Amino acid sequence: MHVKKLAAVAATIALAGAATACGGEDETTASTSSGSTEQTAKPAPVAEIPSLSGQDTAVTLDAGFVEALGTLKLTPAPVGTAEITKEGVAEFPITGGNVTYYEPGTVSPYVQGMIDHDGSGLSLTGGGKTVELTDFEVDPGKSVLTGKVSVDGQVAAESAPLFFLDGRTLNPLKTNDNGTAELEGTTVKLKQEAADLLNQTFEVDALKAGLVIGVAKITVNTAA
Repeated sequence: MHVKKLAAVAATIALAGAATACGGEDETTASTSSGSTEQTAKPAPVAEIPSLSGQDTAVTLDAGFVEALGTLKLTPAPVGTAEITKEGVAEFPITGGNVTYYEPGTVSPYVQGMIDHDGSGLSLTGGGKTVELTDFEVDPGKSVLTGKVSVDGQVAAESAPLFFLDGRTLNPLKTNDNGTAELEGTTVKLKQEAADLLNQTFEVDALKAGLVIGVAKITVNTAA
């Protein structure tokens, strides 16, 4: 039972990070039209983690995104506890949050919660201006990553939709002997709101919604 429970817990966080390909809005519409009887009897979750801790979300930056930044003369850099490796991987430590996973089809959205990355982020500098995207929050039910946006040190938005998380490219969950689980393959794409803000700030028009930022790999602790 211990092994089975551990796997369920690992899958809970992994699925949350993946932010299912079907998305939250379509599922919400479907559940609303199914009637009130099912909604009043909420099933027990398959797995639940009330408090997340440790490990990180790492995004291997897409070559096309890096090339686009170069063309626009924008320089990316880590903020706070984030790191960007020589291989072009941006790493953001997981600082907290919670995740609940229900049997698909019984609750909408069936992955609920939030994964926090406080105190880290990514900056873009160019044309004498610097934009910082920090304090990322992954909402698996909406398949979206939000964050604080600051322009030249001034907060422009406390919580803005930044990236869409496309789980259709997801690889199978991998569990390790050291008490961690890895889920890799979610494609991170630029949201329209973020594209508009960046274009306005840097006075360009080349950044579009759907631009692939990179591929995410989430590593989490599955054992206390």
